[in-house]
Amino acid sequence: MQTELADFIKDAPEGREADAILRKCVHCGFCTATCPTYQLLGDELDGPRGRIYLIKGMLEGAEVTARTQLHLDRCLTCRACETTCPSGVQYGRLVDIGRKLAEERVPRPLLARLQRAALRAVLPRRALFRFLLALGRWMRPLLPPALQAKVPAAVPAAGAWPAPRHARRMLVLAGCVQPALSPDINAASARVLDRLGISLIEAPAAGCCGAVRFHLNAQADGLADMRALIDAWWPYVDAPKGGVEAIVMSASGCGATVKEYGHLLARDPAYAAKAETIGALTRDLSEVIAAELERLKPLLAQGAPATRLAVQTPCTLQHAQKLGGLVERILAAAGFELTPVADGHLCCGSAGTYSILQPQLAERLKKNKLAALHAGSPQAIVSANLGCMSHLHSGTALPLEHWIVALERRLAG
Repeated sequence: MQTELADFIKDAPEGREADAILRKCVHCGFCTATCPTYQLLGDELDGPRGRIYLIKGMLEGAEVTARTQLHLDRCLTCRACETTCPSGVQYGRLVDIGRKLAEERVPRPLLARLQRAALRAVLPRRALFRFLLALGRWMRPLLPPALQAKVPAAVPAAGAWPAPRHARRMLVLAGCVQPALSPDINAASARVLDRLGISLIEAPAAGCCGAVRFHLNAQADGLADMRALIDAWWPYVDAPKGGVEAIVMSASGCGATVKEYGHLLARDPAYAAKAETIGALTRDLSEVIAAELERLKPLLAQGAPATRLAVQTPCTLQHAQKLGGLVERILAAAGFELTPVADGHLCCGSAGTYSILQPQLAERLKKNKLAALHAGSPQAIVSANLGCMSHLHSGTALPLEHWIVALERRLAG
């Protein structure tokens, strides 16, 4: 795709990056076949190819309108188009550039600004989110149905966290909302890895990975969160007696962001090298368990009933990290019976804050995803990302949990 970038951006780093991405696109349209919003709306401008044309126009100096912004807002950033694209177009990076430009050019209505400001203020702050969640649970009977669906009636107990005792050590990100909503996920991860001779530890000062604010177009704030997390982790990575072996992500959404730190902070001379190191050390939990699978098998309970599971593979795992099928391989090896899930490549509609900002589209995607998950008559549903779990939970009566929690129950006592 030929481009003639406008003077205001052609020599900027974002302009050069966008130009390189645009030139890879041959506008073949393969991406539209796997785009969830195009499938729902049937509008070319609500598919990757149309959005690429909109971004190209902005970069070439075309007027940026509220309609342009709406089409970019409707994008889930699921990156299914990247998996499909034969030319390797890095659409996720391009849409970040386009959204930032649209945010600068198009003022949002007051209510929308307040909503986004609240999300940026609350979600990355663990203590504040925990307090508001507790308040929401107390007031849950009084809340409107739409809000009730987003406030869980109960939170699973974490259980014991093994004390560090092994030579092999790995860091795990606590996350922003996961400790309040599902403290069992990291605790179960720690117990499973402890059985495999790996101690899992959290850095007390580690906060948000930066994804929330970055993808809400407060990119400078998101980058600041990333630097703060690197600072919190660095003493464990660069320890005098040998740093941690890896940084483990039990939420695939956070993992997709942290793995890209090297790119996101490449123009920061103070953090570029550290960011590259952090990204290279980062592993999704499924990668860690898969590498230890042969050592895990003898620990599994023998003769346990084969629970039928439907696996919801988050977009951030299969499209951003290219790890589709890995969780399924682990669970199958552990003796679970996996049910077929049609259109597993399609987004469930969670997509970070998308389910809050685009509730109608998110609800339609959720219903489609749950229909696919229920089709094989599973006994339970598992996922690899808390955001997806929270989004889907209100639409199903089946148990829905993180796959590591289900796996831990298969271990022999």
